[in-house]
Amino acid sequence: MASIATRIAFGDALKELMAEDKNIVAFDADLAGSTKSAEAKKVDPNRHFDMGIAEANMMCAAAGMAASGKIAFVSSFAMFATGRAFEQIRNSVGYPHANVKICASHAGISVGEDGATHQCIEDISLLRGIPGMKVVVPCDYNEAKAAIRAIAYEDGPCYVRLGRSGVEEFFDENYVFEFGKGIVLNKGEKVAIVATGSMVQESMKAKDMMNINPTVVNMHTIKPIDKDLIIELAKTHKYMIAAEEHSIIGGLGSAVAEVLAEAGTGCQLIRIGIQDIFGESGKPGELFEKYGISANKIAEKVNSLD
Repeated sequence: MASIATRIAFGDALKELMAEDKNIVAFDADLAGSTKSAEAKKVDPNRHFDMGIAEANMMCAAAGMAASGKIAFVSSFAMFATGRAFEQIRNSVGYPHANVKICASHAGISVGEDGATHQCIEDISLLRGIPGMKVVVPCDYNEAKAAIRAIAYEDGPCYVRLGRSGVEEFFDENYVFEFGKGIVLNKGEKVAIVATGSMVQESMKAKDMMNINPTVVNMHTIKPIDKDLIIELAKTHKYMIAAEEHSIIGGLGSAVAEVLAEAGTGCQLIRIGIQDIFGESGKPGELFEKYGISANKIAEKVNSLD
């Protein structure tokens, strides 16, 4: 099975969109080679703006372009895009509901050797709290490419979380992305694993290590989340596991918990993610194992349930 990073899909989709629509502009903050927004520059260098190491300024400039009628794509590492520029995202992008598409790469602990300072595990929490902001975490190349193309013409601000490392592909080039619609990849019983991003691959691998056949869901949209699917699964499963390469605080696990609590279901939620702790430098696979989000650890958790 092919393995390719979702950030590559961003560059490929942006390149296509820039060629198709002269109303689209792209911004980067001295990381165009890594985020792959440099692909946009190949199409039209006059619509690609490298703002240097000035993420806050970049967000404001993109918001200004959006106010003038442009569709602005913005990219940087997740730590800098959402952390350093949060105030500008909130006040200049979120508050006026600007047509700015934030596509941040190198998210989560799969950044690996770059260590805790660059391993952004708070970005979903930060941006899903902004009113009107849509949050998407694609699991593979084709889903990421379809999501990027979809957000271009979705009204208002969007955040797409992308990874540094290659991930195995599930979907082909005919994949159709639907906002807020989870995808059941495996129909099982007793345990429903709701996963996002790289945890979709880990969960599908874990399925074959379990003593039961679990339901596995690709929840690519964190906001708006698929409430109907979560409630439906809660009615037919004893346990629900939310699996994410993000802090368990404020991310997918919190979003699922909110749905379950308001629906008043009896399904028990277990959150698999980074347990309120910073990461460290290491190879992605080793970090997944240490922080309990590998396929092996997911399977161990499910096999320990009664």
